[in-house]
Amino acid sequence: MSETEKIEASAPSIPGTPNPRSVLQRILGYRRLWLTGAAVLVLDQVTKQMIADRLPFGSYGPFAHIEVIPGFFNLVHVGNTGAAWSMFSGQSLWLALLAVATLAAMYWWRRALGLHHAAAQPAFGLLTGGILGNLVDRLLHGHVIDFLDFHFGGYTYPTFNVADSGICVGVFWYLLWSLRQPAEEQGNK
Repeated sequence: MSETEKIEASAPSIPGTPNPRSVLQRILGYRRLWLTGAAVLVLDQVTKQMIADRLPFGSYGPFAHIEVIPGFFNLVHVGNTGAAWSMFSGQSLWLALLAVATLAAMYWWRRALGLHHAAAQPAFGLLTGGILGNLVDRLLHGHVIDFLDFHFGGYTYPTFNVADSGICVGVFWYLLWSLRQPAEEQGNK
């Protein structure tokens, strides 16, 4: 069996076309995405709960954080109603709707995005887990819980969380994967 036949045999079907494979087989075709996404979501929510159990909300600055590496890395407990770097601050509802729309778009265009490829699935698992982790926060708390606080000399990097890391790494992974695809395959997407 050729590589193309293997991909076609293992790839989930295109909506509206007959497919003899069961629903379970089609879902399992995305198992790398599901497993990576679930791992990121669980790790994100567990770490956020650990922070919420140990630090009161708003813990930031001297004597209000847990110093992990002096002058470099602290654990804090802050909320972000915006997106990355607090852009669109106060827009939690709109950002929650954008998260749902993004997940729907990823599902709708899954074939064009190459999700049937095993190497692309973990990238989208990282994205999905990260998006869901921050969405859960927005729905439960009205803001995203951020707790990883890094300092580089006089510069303080914006506080973030596991979900944010999943999103960033997922986007980077997918970009690298996309750039490494043969030109004819990109034309067929």
